[in-house]
Amino acid sequence: MKYQDLVRQIEKKQSFLCVGLDTAVEKMPKHLHQTPDAIFRFNKAIIDATHDIAVAYKPNTAFYEALGVAGWQAFEETVLYIKSKYPEMFVIADAKRGDIGNTSERYAKAFFEQLPCDALTVAPYMGSDSVQPFLTFKDKWVILLALTSNNGATDFQFTGEEKKLFEKVLDTSKNWADEQQLMYVVGATQAEMFTTIRKHVPKSFLLVPGVGAQGGSLSEVAKYGMTKDCGLLVNASRSIIYAGSGHDFAEAARAEAKKMQQEMASLLKEYR
Repeated sequence: MKYQDLVRQIEKKQSFLCVGLDTAVEKMPKHLHQTPDAIFRFNKAIIDATHDIAVAYKPNTAFYEALGVAGWQAFEETVLYIKSKYPEMFVIADAKRGDIGNTSERYAKAFFEQLPCDALTVAPYMGSDSVQPFLTFKDKWVILLALTSNNGATDFQFTGEEKKLFEKVLDTSKNWADEQQLMYVVGATQAEMFTTIRKHVPKSFLLVPGVGAQGGSLSEVAKYGMTKDCGLLVNASRSIIYAGSGHDFAEAARAEAKKMQQEMASLLKEYR
């Protein structure tokens, strides 16, 4: 998917919502637990209920890998369903890969050739040759971890005197690709840092976790992080997909997603 395709979807839907499919069996409605292919059935219902509200989906591979072969099959089914039924949707594999070059090549093939994912989250710690293999795929995106929302972010990301480590990641990576192919993960719980982030990457899209169950402020993110093209994909996982626990769980998910979309529409008018 190209940059302008994503921008058009945001404009059309008046939304920059990314729904995180962090699907855990124990949190799914009980009536689904014993059904065949339960994880995919749950995901499919969420997707069908929110596809006109969200612009992206982000399945986190850990939730699928933890279940072995059956879990990975559910991940594949989910990605293939999205791209076949709703091809305009931006699909992010949240896998946080990144290794020496020949290993990264294989990771890239897995998510960009074997599966039709549009983007992959990548850890930049090993440097340029661990990221470049992902960037060789046309119209595919790399989403680099820059400033995350977890408590341990301060252990490394804020180290450095004149320039913090997360700032060095932003500045160095700009030599690898531009905003047409490179995004960054910036946690909503770090909202006060969005002004600093934008000084380094003024045009790039930011994937923003931490709104919803983690307590990040959507309005603060938009105020300090939005660009003329929006430049934001705000992810919500638990607050949407587990909004309901009964037979109407998909309708509850839609209602929660719709609330976020309506706020996003107002913020797009206010800050662009």
